[in-house]
Amino acid sequence: MSALAQPLAQPAVQSVDWLAIAPPTLAAVVALVVLVADLFVPEPRKAVLGWVSVAGLTASALLLLPLLDGDRSTFCLNGSTRACSYTVDRFTLVIQFLVLGGALLAALLSVTHLDDDRRRVPAGEFWFLLLSSAAGAALLPASRDLATLIVALEVASLPAFALVGIRHGDKRSSEAALKFFLSSVTATAVSLMGISFVYASTGTLYLTQVAQRLPHVDGQLHTLAQTGVVLTLVGFAFKTAAVPFHFWVPDTYVGAPLPVAAYLSVVGKAVGFSGLILVTVVAFPSYADVWGPALAALAALTMTVGNVAALRQQATRAYSAVRLLAWSSVGQAGYLLVPIAAAGYTKDAEKAIGSTVAYALMYAAVNLGAFAVAAVVGRGRALNRISDYRGLYAAHPVTALLLAFFLLCLAGLPPGVIGLFAKVTVFSAAVDAGLGWLAVVMAVNVVIALFYYLQWTALLFRAPEGEPARHRVPAPLTAAVALAGVIGVALSGAPQLVLRFAGTGLF
Repeated sequence: MSALAQPLAQPAVQSVDWLAIAPPTLAAVVALVVLVADLFVPEPRKAVLGWVSVAGLTASALLLLPLLDGDRSTFCLNGSTRACSYTVDRFTLVIQFLVLGGALLAALLSVTHLDDDRRRVPAGEFWFLLLSSAAGAALLPASRDLATLIVALEVASLPAFALVGIRHGDKRSSEAALKFFLSSVTATAVSLMGISFVYASTGTLYLTQVAQRLPHVDGQLHTLAQTGVVLTLVGFAFKTAAVPFHFWVPDTYVGAPLPVAAYLSVVGKAVGFSGLILVTVVAFPSYADVWGPALAALAALTMTVGNVAALRQQATRAYSAVRLLAWSSVGQAGYLLVPIAAAGYTKDAEKAIGSTVAYALMYAAVNLGAFAVAAVVGRGRALNRISDYRGLYAAHPVTALLLAFFLLCLAGLPPGVIGLFAKVTVFSAAVDAGLGWLAVVMAVNVVIALFYYLQWTALLFRAPEGEPARHRVPAPLTAAVALAGVIGVALSGAPQLVLRFAGTGLF
C-alpha cells in the first residue's frame, strides 16, 4: 500500500480540556494584562493594578469550584488515561486552593506595602511577577510528567527571585535575591540531571509509566536509575528548605519585602512539597526503601535545626520577628516531611500524604496571618524586632489576640485547636508507620517550639514601655489579618473537615 493510501495516524495527544487548566491559565493571562496595562496607567493610579491582580487571583480560585465534580485529565497519550501531563484530582485541587488562596492573601498585604514603598518597588513588574509565580505554583500539583513538573517549578521560582530583590537600591534585598537564586539554580540543575537519568533508564517522563518501569530496569541501567532517583529527591529537598539545604531561608525572608516573605513561606513550600509528593509516592514507589529512611532523617534534622535556631533569636535584634518566623518555617517543614517519610513505610500511603496536606492547610492559614500582623507592626516599627511587640494588646487589642491565636496554632496549643489537630495527625502517621523514634523526635521539638511561641505570645500582653504606638491600619491589611483569622478560627471549630478535605485522591 502506498503512503498516500494509508489511513491517517491518530493524534499523539487528546484535545485540551480548557476548564481543567483554567485556574493557572487565568492567573497567567491576568499577569500579562497587568504588565501591558502598566505601560498606559499613570503613576498616581498604579494602585488599580493591585486590585486587578487581587480580582484575578480570586477568580482563579473560584474556577476550582466547577472541578469538584470529578477527576479530569488532559494532554494525555492517545488511548491512555493513565499517562497524562495534566491531571485534576483531589490532591491537585487542594494544593491549588492553598496556592491561590496564599497568593491572594499575599496580594492583599502587597497592596498596602506598594503604597508605602512605591518609590523603590515598581508596581507593574511586582504584580506581573507575583501572578506569574502563582500561575506556575498552581500548575505544579497538576503536573503528571517530569518535564511539566520541572517547567512548572521554574515558572513558580524564576519570578520569585526577582520579587525578593525588587526593591531598588536595597543592598540587603539584592543579597537575599542572590542567595535564593544560587540555591534554587543548584537545586534545578540537580533535579534536571536526576530526571535525565530516570528518563534514560525508563524511556518515559510520565510519572505513572516511570512507576511501572523502574522496578524492571535492565541490570546495566540499574545504577543509573538509582542515581537519578537520588538526585531528583535532592533537588526537591532544596525546594522544601529541608536541612542541610535551608541556608538561604533566613536571609531571604529578611531581605525580601514582607509580603514576598509571606508568599515564599507558604506558596513556596507548597510548590516544594507537592513536587516531592509526586515524585516519591507517584513516580518512585518502588524505591520507598531508599526515600523513606532518607526523608525520615531529613525530617528529624530539619525540625530540630529550625526550632533550635528559632529558640536562639534575640528579641532586640533587628528583624528578629521575621527571622523567628523564617526559622519557625524551617521547623514546620520538618513536621511536613514526617508523613511523606511515613508513606515509604506503610501500605496506606494515601492516608499518610493526606496528613501532610492537612498540616499544610493549617500552616498556610496561620503563618500568613502571623506575617500579616508582622506587616501591621512593621508600619510603626521598621526594624520589626520581637521586642517591638511588647504591649501590642494595649495599642491593637484585636490584632494582638489574633497573633496570639496564630502563634498558639503553630505551637499546637488550645485555643488553636487546628494546630493541635494537625500535629496529632502527623504524629499518628509516624506511629502508624512504625517510626516511633521519629515520633519521639517530633514530640521533643514540639516542646522546644513551645518556649519561643509562648514567650512571644506573653510579650503581647505585657505592659508597654512608654506610650503604646497606635496607628491606622489600612483596609487591605486589615482584610488580610481578618481573613486569616476567620479561616483559622473556622478550622479550629471543625478540624475534622480539614482531614476530609485533604484526602489526596492520588491513588
